[in-house]
Amino acid sequence: MPAMEATRTTEAIQGYLDPLAGLRGDSPAEPVVRSLLGRSAGRLHKLCASLLYRSCPRLTRAPLNLESEEMLGAVVERLMKALRETRPQSVRQFFKIANQHMRWELNDLCRRLDNRTQAVEIGSQVAALPESSASQLTPVARRIFDTIDGLPEVEREAFDLVRIQGMSSAEAATLLDVTVRTMQRRVNRARLMLAERLADLRPATSCESTPPGHAPSA
Repeated sequence: MPAMEATRTTEAIQGYLDPLAGLRGDSPAEPVVRSLLGRSAGRLHKLCASLLYRSCPRLTRAPLNLESEEMLGAVVERLMKALRETRPQSVRQFFKIANQHMRWELNDLCRRLDNRTQAVEIGSQVAALPESSASQLTPVARRIFDTIDGLPEVEREAFDLVRIQGMSSAEAATLLDVTVRTMQRRVNRARLMLAERLADLRPATSCESTPPGHAPSA
């Protein structure tokens, strides 16, 4: 998304957040929330796809065969419920809430897949999951998510946007209203902290990709 388009989208989303934040009492929030989610659907879909394919590609294969559009639908449903009570004041807060619900959705799907795998094993059914599903790696994936969640807020936001959700440094800087250089510094700090906290993990044990913060050997 070009920087100018990202800026227009950010301004449009803020235009819905302002009246949402001003609702009081029994004022119906659903019409504003629907308009907000409709206007932000493109960016939410991009974030869902990036998080799904980069972090947990095994969910896109059998037996779940999850697609980013399906994940977006589930996340939008979560946000519809959350925004009945939560009133984000800024675009930054809105996407922070959205990002958390994306993670919760992926974690729920991972647990569902693990439970299904266990049921297949216990029942000795013929259609066993392929070894490549690597369901035994789920605890590692969960540890990575937990470690990212444990980063200081500033570094966590920057890392989420750039390294997990696939935004450019310029796009993320526009969203958070900081300079590109500041964004790059925050991402680098996050990578260093993650490299230290996840030093015992090998690249092959994190959802089939290099763990956050680890760079391939030269």
